[in-house]
Amino acid sequence: MKNIIHILTICMVALSGCATAQSVTKADVKTDSIADKMLVYQLSNGGWPKQLEDKSVVKYENPLTKELLSKIKATSPLHATIDNNATSREINALVLAYKNTNNPAYLKAAENGIDYLLMAQYANGGWPQYYPDKSSYRAEITYNDNAMINALTVMLNIIDKTNGFDVVDAKYVSKAESAVKRGISCILKTQVLQNGKKTIWAAQYDQNTLQPAKARAFEPASLSTSESVGVVRFLMKLKNPSTEIKDAIKNAVEWFESTKIVGFKYDKIAEKDKGLVPNPEAISWARFYDLNTNKPIFGDRDNSIKDRVEDISQERRNGYAWYGTFAQNLLAKEYPKWLKAN
Repeated sequence: MKNIIHILTICMVALSGCATAQSVTKADVKTDSIADKMLVYQLSNGGWPKQLEDKSVVKYENPLTKELLSKIKATSPLHATIDNNATSREINALVLAYKNTNNPAYLKAAENGIDYLLMAQYANGGWPQYYPDKSSYRAEITYNDNAMINALTVMLNIIDKTNGFDVVDAKYVSKAESAVKRGISCILKTQVLQNGKKTIWAAQYDQNTLQPAKARAFEPASLSTSESVGVVRFLMKLKNPSTEIKDAIKNAVEWFESTKIVGFKYDKIAEKDKGLVPNPEAISWARFYDLNTNKPIFGDRDNSIKDRVEDISQERRNGYAWYGTFAQNLLAKEYPKWLKAN
């Protein structure tokens, strides 16, 4: 999977305390320090972790010390994920690093990452948060934090040869086309219906029933605004959109228009507390809405669901983005531009 000699060189550099791998590589081989580290972190199944075995967060700015290399080595393929931009982030960076350096190790690692994404996709078109780990909510189809949309965007870049992906082997184009086709089908099937009218999307779905599902204790099954904006933006990237895709976009935008909160924003209300405060210029949305009533809902660590943000614990009020300007640019700029073109 990896250029073994190149990896051993990196590890030797880290262990000897040298500043960069460039000092010991051949003069005619260009390298990229961050890309080099990404090769070291890549798991045997082609994916990347967001955390190592000891739950420390992957940070490419950290030097590859002997201790860190030991932790990376101990991290199993079960940690491969598309959560928190993992795997898509590395694929995107390695493709560009290859274009800048012509170092074949970077392109090979990126293509192994693409293989991982293709392998992880369900037959119904969805992507789980983790693969192959299917414990807890990790097996659910995950729009949360744009996980599935990031994977689909990689595939779209392969098809359109954009953002540097013209360097990827042509054999991936047909595979990416199939992945995007199934992914779009999943998106259209999971757009939540209320009395026959399409609204937006939940953050997670049961991988078998395609019904909205909960994740962490404070993330209930619900309509999710932040993730839905990401879904709409992806759909608007598609060339020659079908009538069904256009309707999905239009209905989501109408839902956002009907639920926007004008004149309030989520901000500091005390030294260690947050809440909705008046702001005449603000346009906001709650993060989560009830699947049937479109009323904002708020989860807490004890699995309870409240109707008011004031009723959840102070720790959660301050530790989560319960409101935001999520769809503001979508409504004001992006959708009108797309509508004019389509």
